[in-house]
Amino acid sequence: MSVTSASAAPPIAAVKDVSDTLHGVVVKDPYRYFENVKSPEVQTWLKGQGDDARETLDKIAIRDSLEKRITELTDATGDSIREIVRMPGDRLYYMKRTKGERQFKLVMRVGLKGAERVLVDAEVAAKRTGVPHAINYFVPSWDGKYLAYGMSAGGSEDASLYVLDVKRGKTIGAPIPRVYGPVVNWLPDSRSFTFNQLKLATKGEPESEAYLDTKVLWLKVGDPDSKAKPVFGPTVTKNLGLARLDVGVVFFAPGSPWMIARTTDTTLQEGFLFVAPVADLGKPSLTWKKISAFADGVTDAELRGNDLFLLTHANAPRNKVLKLDLHKPDLSLAVQVATAPKDTVLQGFQLSRDAIIASVREGTQVVLRRYKAGDVAGEAITMPFKGAAETHADPAHAYSDVLYTLSGWTELPRTFLLAGITSTDSGLLVNPKMQNLPDVEVVDVTLPSYDGAMVPMTLLYKKGLKRDGTNPTLLNAYAAYGFSETARFSATNMAWIEQGGVLAFANVRGSGVYGEDWYHGGFKATKSNTWKDGVACAKYLIAEGYASPKTLAASGGSAGGIFVGRTITTAPELFAAAIFNVGVMDAVRAEESANGITNISEFGSVKNAAEFPALLDMSTYHQIKDGVAYPAVMLVHGVNDPRVDVWHSAKAAARLQAATSSGKPVLLRLDMQAGHGIGSTATQRNAMSADIFSFLLWQMGKTELKK
Repeated sequence: MSVTSASAAPPIAAVKDVSDTLHGVVVKDPYRYFENVKSPEVQTWLKGQGDDARETLDKIAIRDSLEKRITELTDATGDSIREIVRMPGDRLYYMKRTKGERQFKLVMRVGLKGAERVLVDAEVAAKRTGVPHAINYFVPSWDGKYLAYGMSAGGSEDASLYVLDVKRGKTIGAPIPRVYGPVVNWLPDSRSFTFNQLKLATKGEPESEAYLDTKVLWLKVGDPDSKAKPVFGPTVTKNLGLARLDVGVVFFAPGSPWMIARTTDTTLQEGFLFVAPVADLGKPSLTWKKISAFADGVTDAELRGNDLFLLTHANAPRNKVLKLDLHKPDLSLAVQVATAPKDTVLQGFQLSRDAIIASVREGTQVVLRRYKAGDVAGEAITMPFKGAAETHADPAHAYSDVLYTLSGWTELPRTFLLAGITSTDSGLLVNPKMQNLPDVEVVDVTLPSYDGAMVPMTLLYKKGLKRDGTNPTLLNAYAAYGFSETARFSATNMAWIEQGGVLAFANVRGSGVYGEDWYHGGFKATKSNTWKDGVACAKYLIAEGYASPKTLAASGGSAGGIFVGRTITTAPELFAAAIFNVGVMDAVRAEESANGITNISEFGSVKNAAEFPALLDMSTYHQIKDGVAYPAVMLVHGVNDPRVDVWHSAKAAARLQAATSSGKPVLLRLDMQAGHGIGSTATQRNAMSADIFSFLLWQMGKTELKK
């Protein structure tokens, strides 16, 4: 069978013309009705599209063998460990998925050699309900008696907060609903905690109200949540000038007499910082002193004793760390304690008992640097191998040594203990020897974009690859919020490379690979640089013989949907296929959704005449033109996605199916028990990867359909 067909045509979406005039521009929206996802008509269409995609994908000859190989490779990497938290008393908490298991469990041990104990197993709830569950976050108390954690179902991220009595292994009281993220903090005495809770939705209110007017509440262990006392938030501390979207936390540190209130809009990390004595919590006399606001560029803060350490990009586009004595909480009095070496980005930091350990970005690599008191330049740390390091939390700053995990493009992750500048294997991750892996070449290149800006891109492929334009090549980018493509080992990547494939990871503008200036080069009014850089990357891959328009594809997920959607709609002739994975497809209507309103600070608002033109330009759905020969497209989405509503993919799929003249398929792959990918099981992830790779190889003429 040809690459343009596989089954009967998917259901056709009815066109129901709706037009808005926005700042003098008529904006057509023929599938506006898809935003009512629960309507029977939309549900029927979604089911028909999902069934058609499933039928088509199951007919691709290589699909099942690819899933088997991806599963083999994933299992061969052994156990997976993440989110390690080190607490006083040599207690270690972390998420662990044992080889062959579907989901992560929350476990703890005392000491690196101690026996593991499972504290929370999400599979128990999954087996009881028949719906996948995931642990979204966890926060141990300082003394180890209690553990707060959040769990949600079906990929929804709609987490409830539980408190576990660790010794007894029993939950205390009823779960507290609407505590979505890691917004829980224990007071120094470990007998009470603060948490941020979303308000209860009222009937008929717009979805965009969901994350507005949140409250930080204070609750003693064992008390019902009805006794939780509001202590911070736009409707609680009304004299602080907070906006309705300022989502707050109040955090503490053992041995510190201070507490810090911090806000973000859940998207950008800059916000307000306030300080007050811990002893005043809950008192009518409590007075918060403001430390900083959005304009001060503070993106992270850590408390130790009387000092608050701040990561900021104010007057430092590649970031610096400041220290502020809280006895005089005036930001102008803060002293600089760490800076990035030339041509690098100080992207994060962690406090140990007696030093600062900074994460320093060098392209897709992340190295560590140690800063002792008085040493603003810091000391380089020799990494065990080339890759990206991630330090693990020591929130009490109880240790002089630091745990970190290092992963490379071709190196499995390993967890090391850093003492001074010397790393030793912690033994937490025992990596099996991977069998029959391809011998992978990793090449870093830079290439000129349309305006001469030099864009960095990392290529992965099998050694000995011939640059004859016949290689299946997948161009990936994210390019939003300053997040950068970063070295990491992926068993799934190996499956693509085994097929003779090339992987290209581009840090186009909108990423933070070169710091704040590069990020803001693909932000709001300059967002078009993101996909113009993407087109330049595609042209480079073709010109250098890695691919041709018959073998080149692009992919992007979530906010990276803007990158992939606008890259292929700008230059469809360069691509054979594309993957839109839980992508932002309709940037014009996004802010009408629950999570969309939180992204106004990143993309802009249609209500702002100055920001609207860029929003319309970055909206793939509105830039699809009738009669254009678009490449094959597969849109991937979880129906329970709380971050990017499934209607984004539905509207774009319907519009592409109606508009394209290429005859190539436009599939809408749906998972009814998934969301944004957070909390998806290993089985779900492997199946999705097999579907994506087999679809791309089919469209590149590298595999056939079953008869």
